[in-house]
Amino acid sequence: MRKRTKGKKFNRKRDQRKAFFKALLRGLALHGKIKTTESRAKEIRPLMEKFITIANKKDGNDLAKRRMLARSFSPELVKKIMAEIAPKYKEGNGGYTRITKLGQRTSDGARMAIIELIN
Repeated sequence: MRKRTKGKKFNRKRDQRKAFFKALLRGLALHGKIKTTESRAKEIRPLMEKFITIANKKDGNDLAKRRMLARSFSPELVKKIMAEIAPKYKEGNGGYTRITKLGQRTSDGARMAIIELIN
């Protein structure tokens, strides 16, 4: 029986896909916005929103929250998310990112998009 699968595979094995998402999330957290394909942007959007929500929960700088974020980010990036990015979105309940669709890439025709953190 066919089961529903969550997310796309991007023609990668699990560990490669995990590293691929980490690299995209790291770029988004460092630079605030990245230009990538539309399907990649749609896949990392819920992950980034989940990480910001974890950092926003009560109890200030909780060690457990830092450890949860440290699974996916370096210590410097965890510090940046907890100190700079998450406090901007204290009042909000989601919707921290925006995907802006661009045209097609000339080389292979892939649909491009910019994913950015909303200020």
